Amino acid sequence: MLKPVQLAFHVADPAQAALDAAQNHGWGPFFLLEHVPLSRCLYRGSPAWFDHSSAYGQAGELMVEFITQHDDQASAVRDIYRAEQRGLHHVAYFVPDLGASLERYRSNGFATAMEASTADGVDFAMVDAISTLGHMLELYEPVAALQQFYAYVRRKSDGWDGRNPVRRINL
Repeated sequence: MLKPVQLAFHVADPAQAALDAAQNHGWGPFFLLEHVPLSRCLYRGSPAWFDHSSAYGQAGELMVEFITQHDDQASAVRDIYRAEQRGLHHVAYFVPDLGASLERYRSNGFATAMEASTADGVDFAMVDAISTLGHMLELYEPVAALQQFYAYVRRKSDGWDGRNPVRRINL
C-alpha cells in the first residue's frame, strides 16, 4: 500500500502561496527553490523542458509543495492547470523500485506523464491518474538525498515560531 508523503498544489506564485499557508494554516517554514534544475526530462515519452519553481514546507505529517511552471510548454503540470489556476496537482509517494512501479501502473492502464532527474540525481515520475483521482501521482525512490531533504524540512518545522516563513534555497 502506498503511503502519501507529500501533497503538491499548483499555484501562480509559490512564495506567496507559502506565505499564505504559513499565515492561514500555520504550515511551514517553506523552502523556495526557483527554476529547479533538471538533468533529464521526458514528457509522455519525448524529450522536454520543464522550467518550474517550488516551495516545500511541512503540514503535520505531510510535506506540502507549492509548484508553478514558468512557461506554457506541454507538461504534467499543464495537463491539468493553466498558469493562473490553482489546485491539487499531485500526491507523492516513495516506492521501492521506480521502474517496477511505473511498469505496474502502465500495465493497469495509467500513462506516465513525465519522467525526470534532478541535477543532483534524484529520479522521479508523474503518473497520470487524472481520470480516476483527479490529479497526478509523483513517484520516487527514497534515495539518501531525497530522504535528507524531507528530514530537513520536517526538522525545521519542529517548534517553528512562525518567523521567516519563506526561505530561498539554492542547489
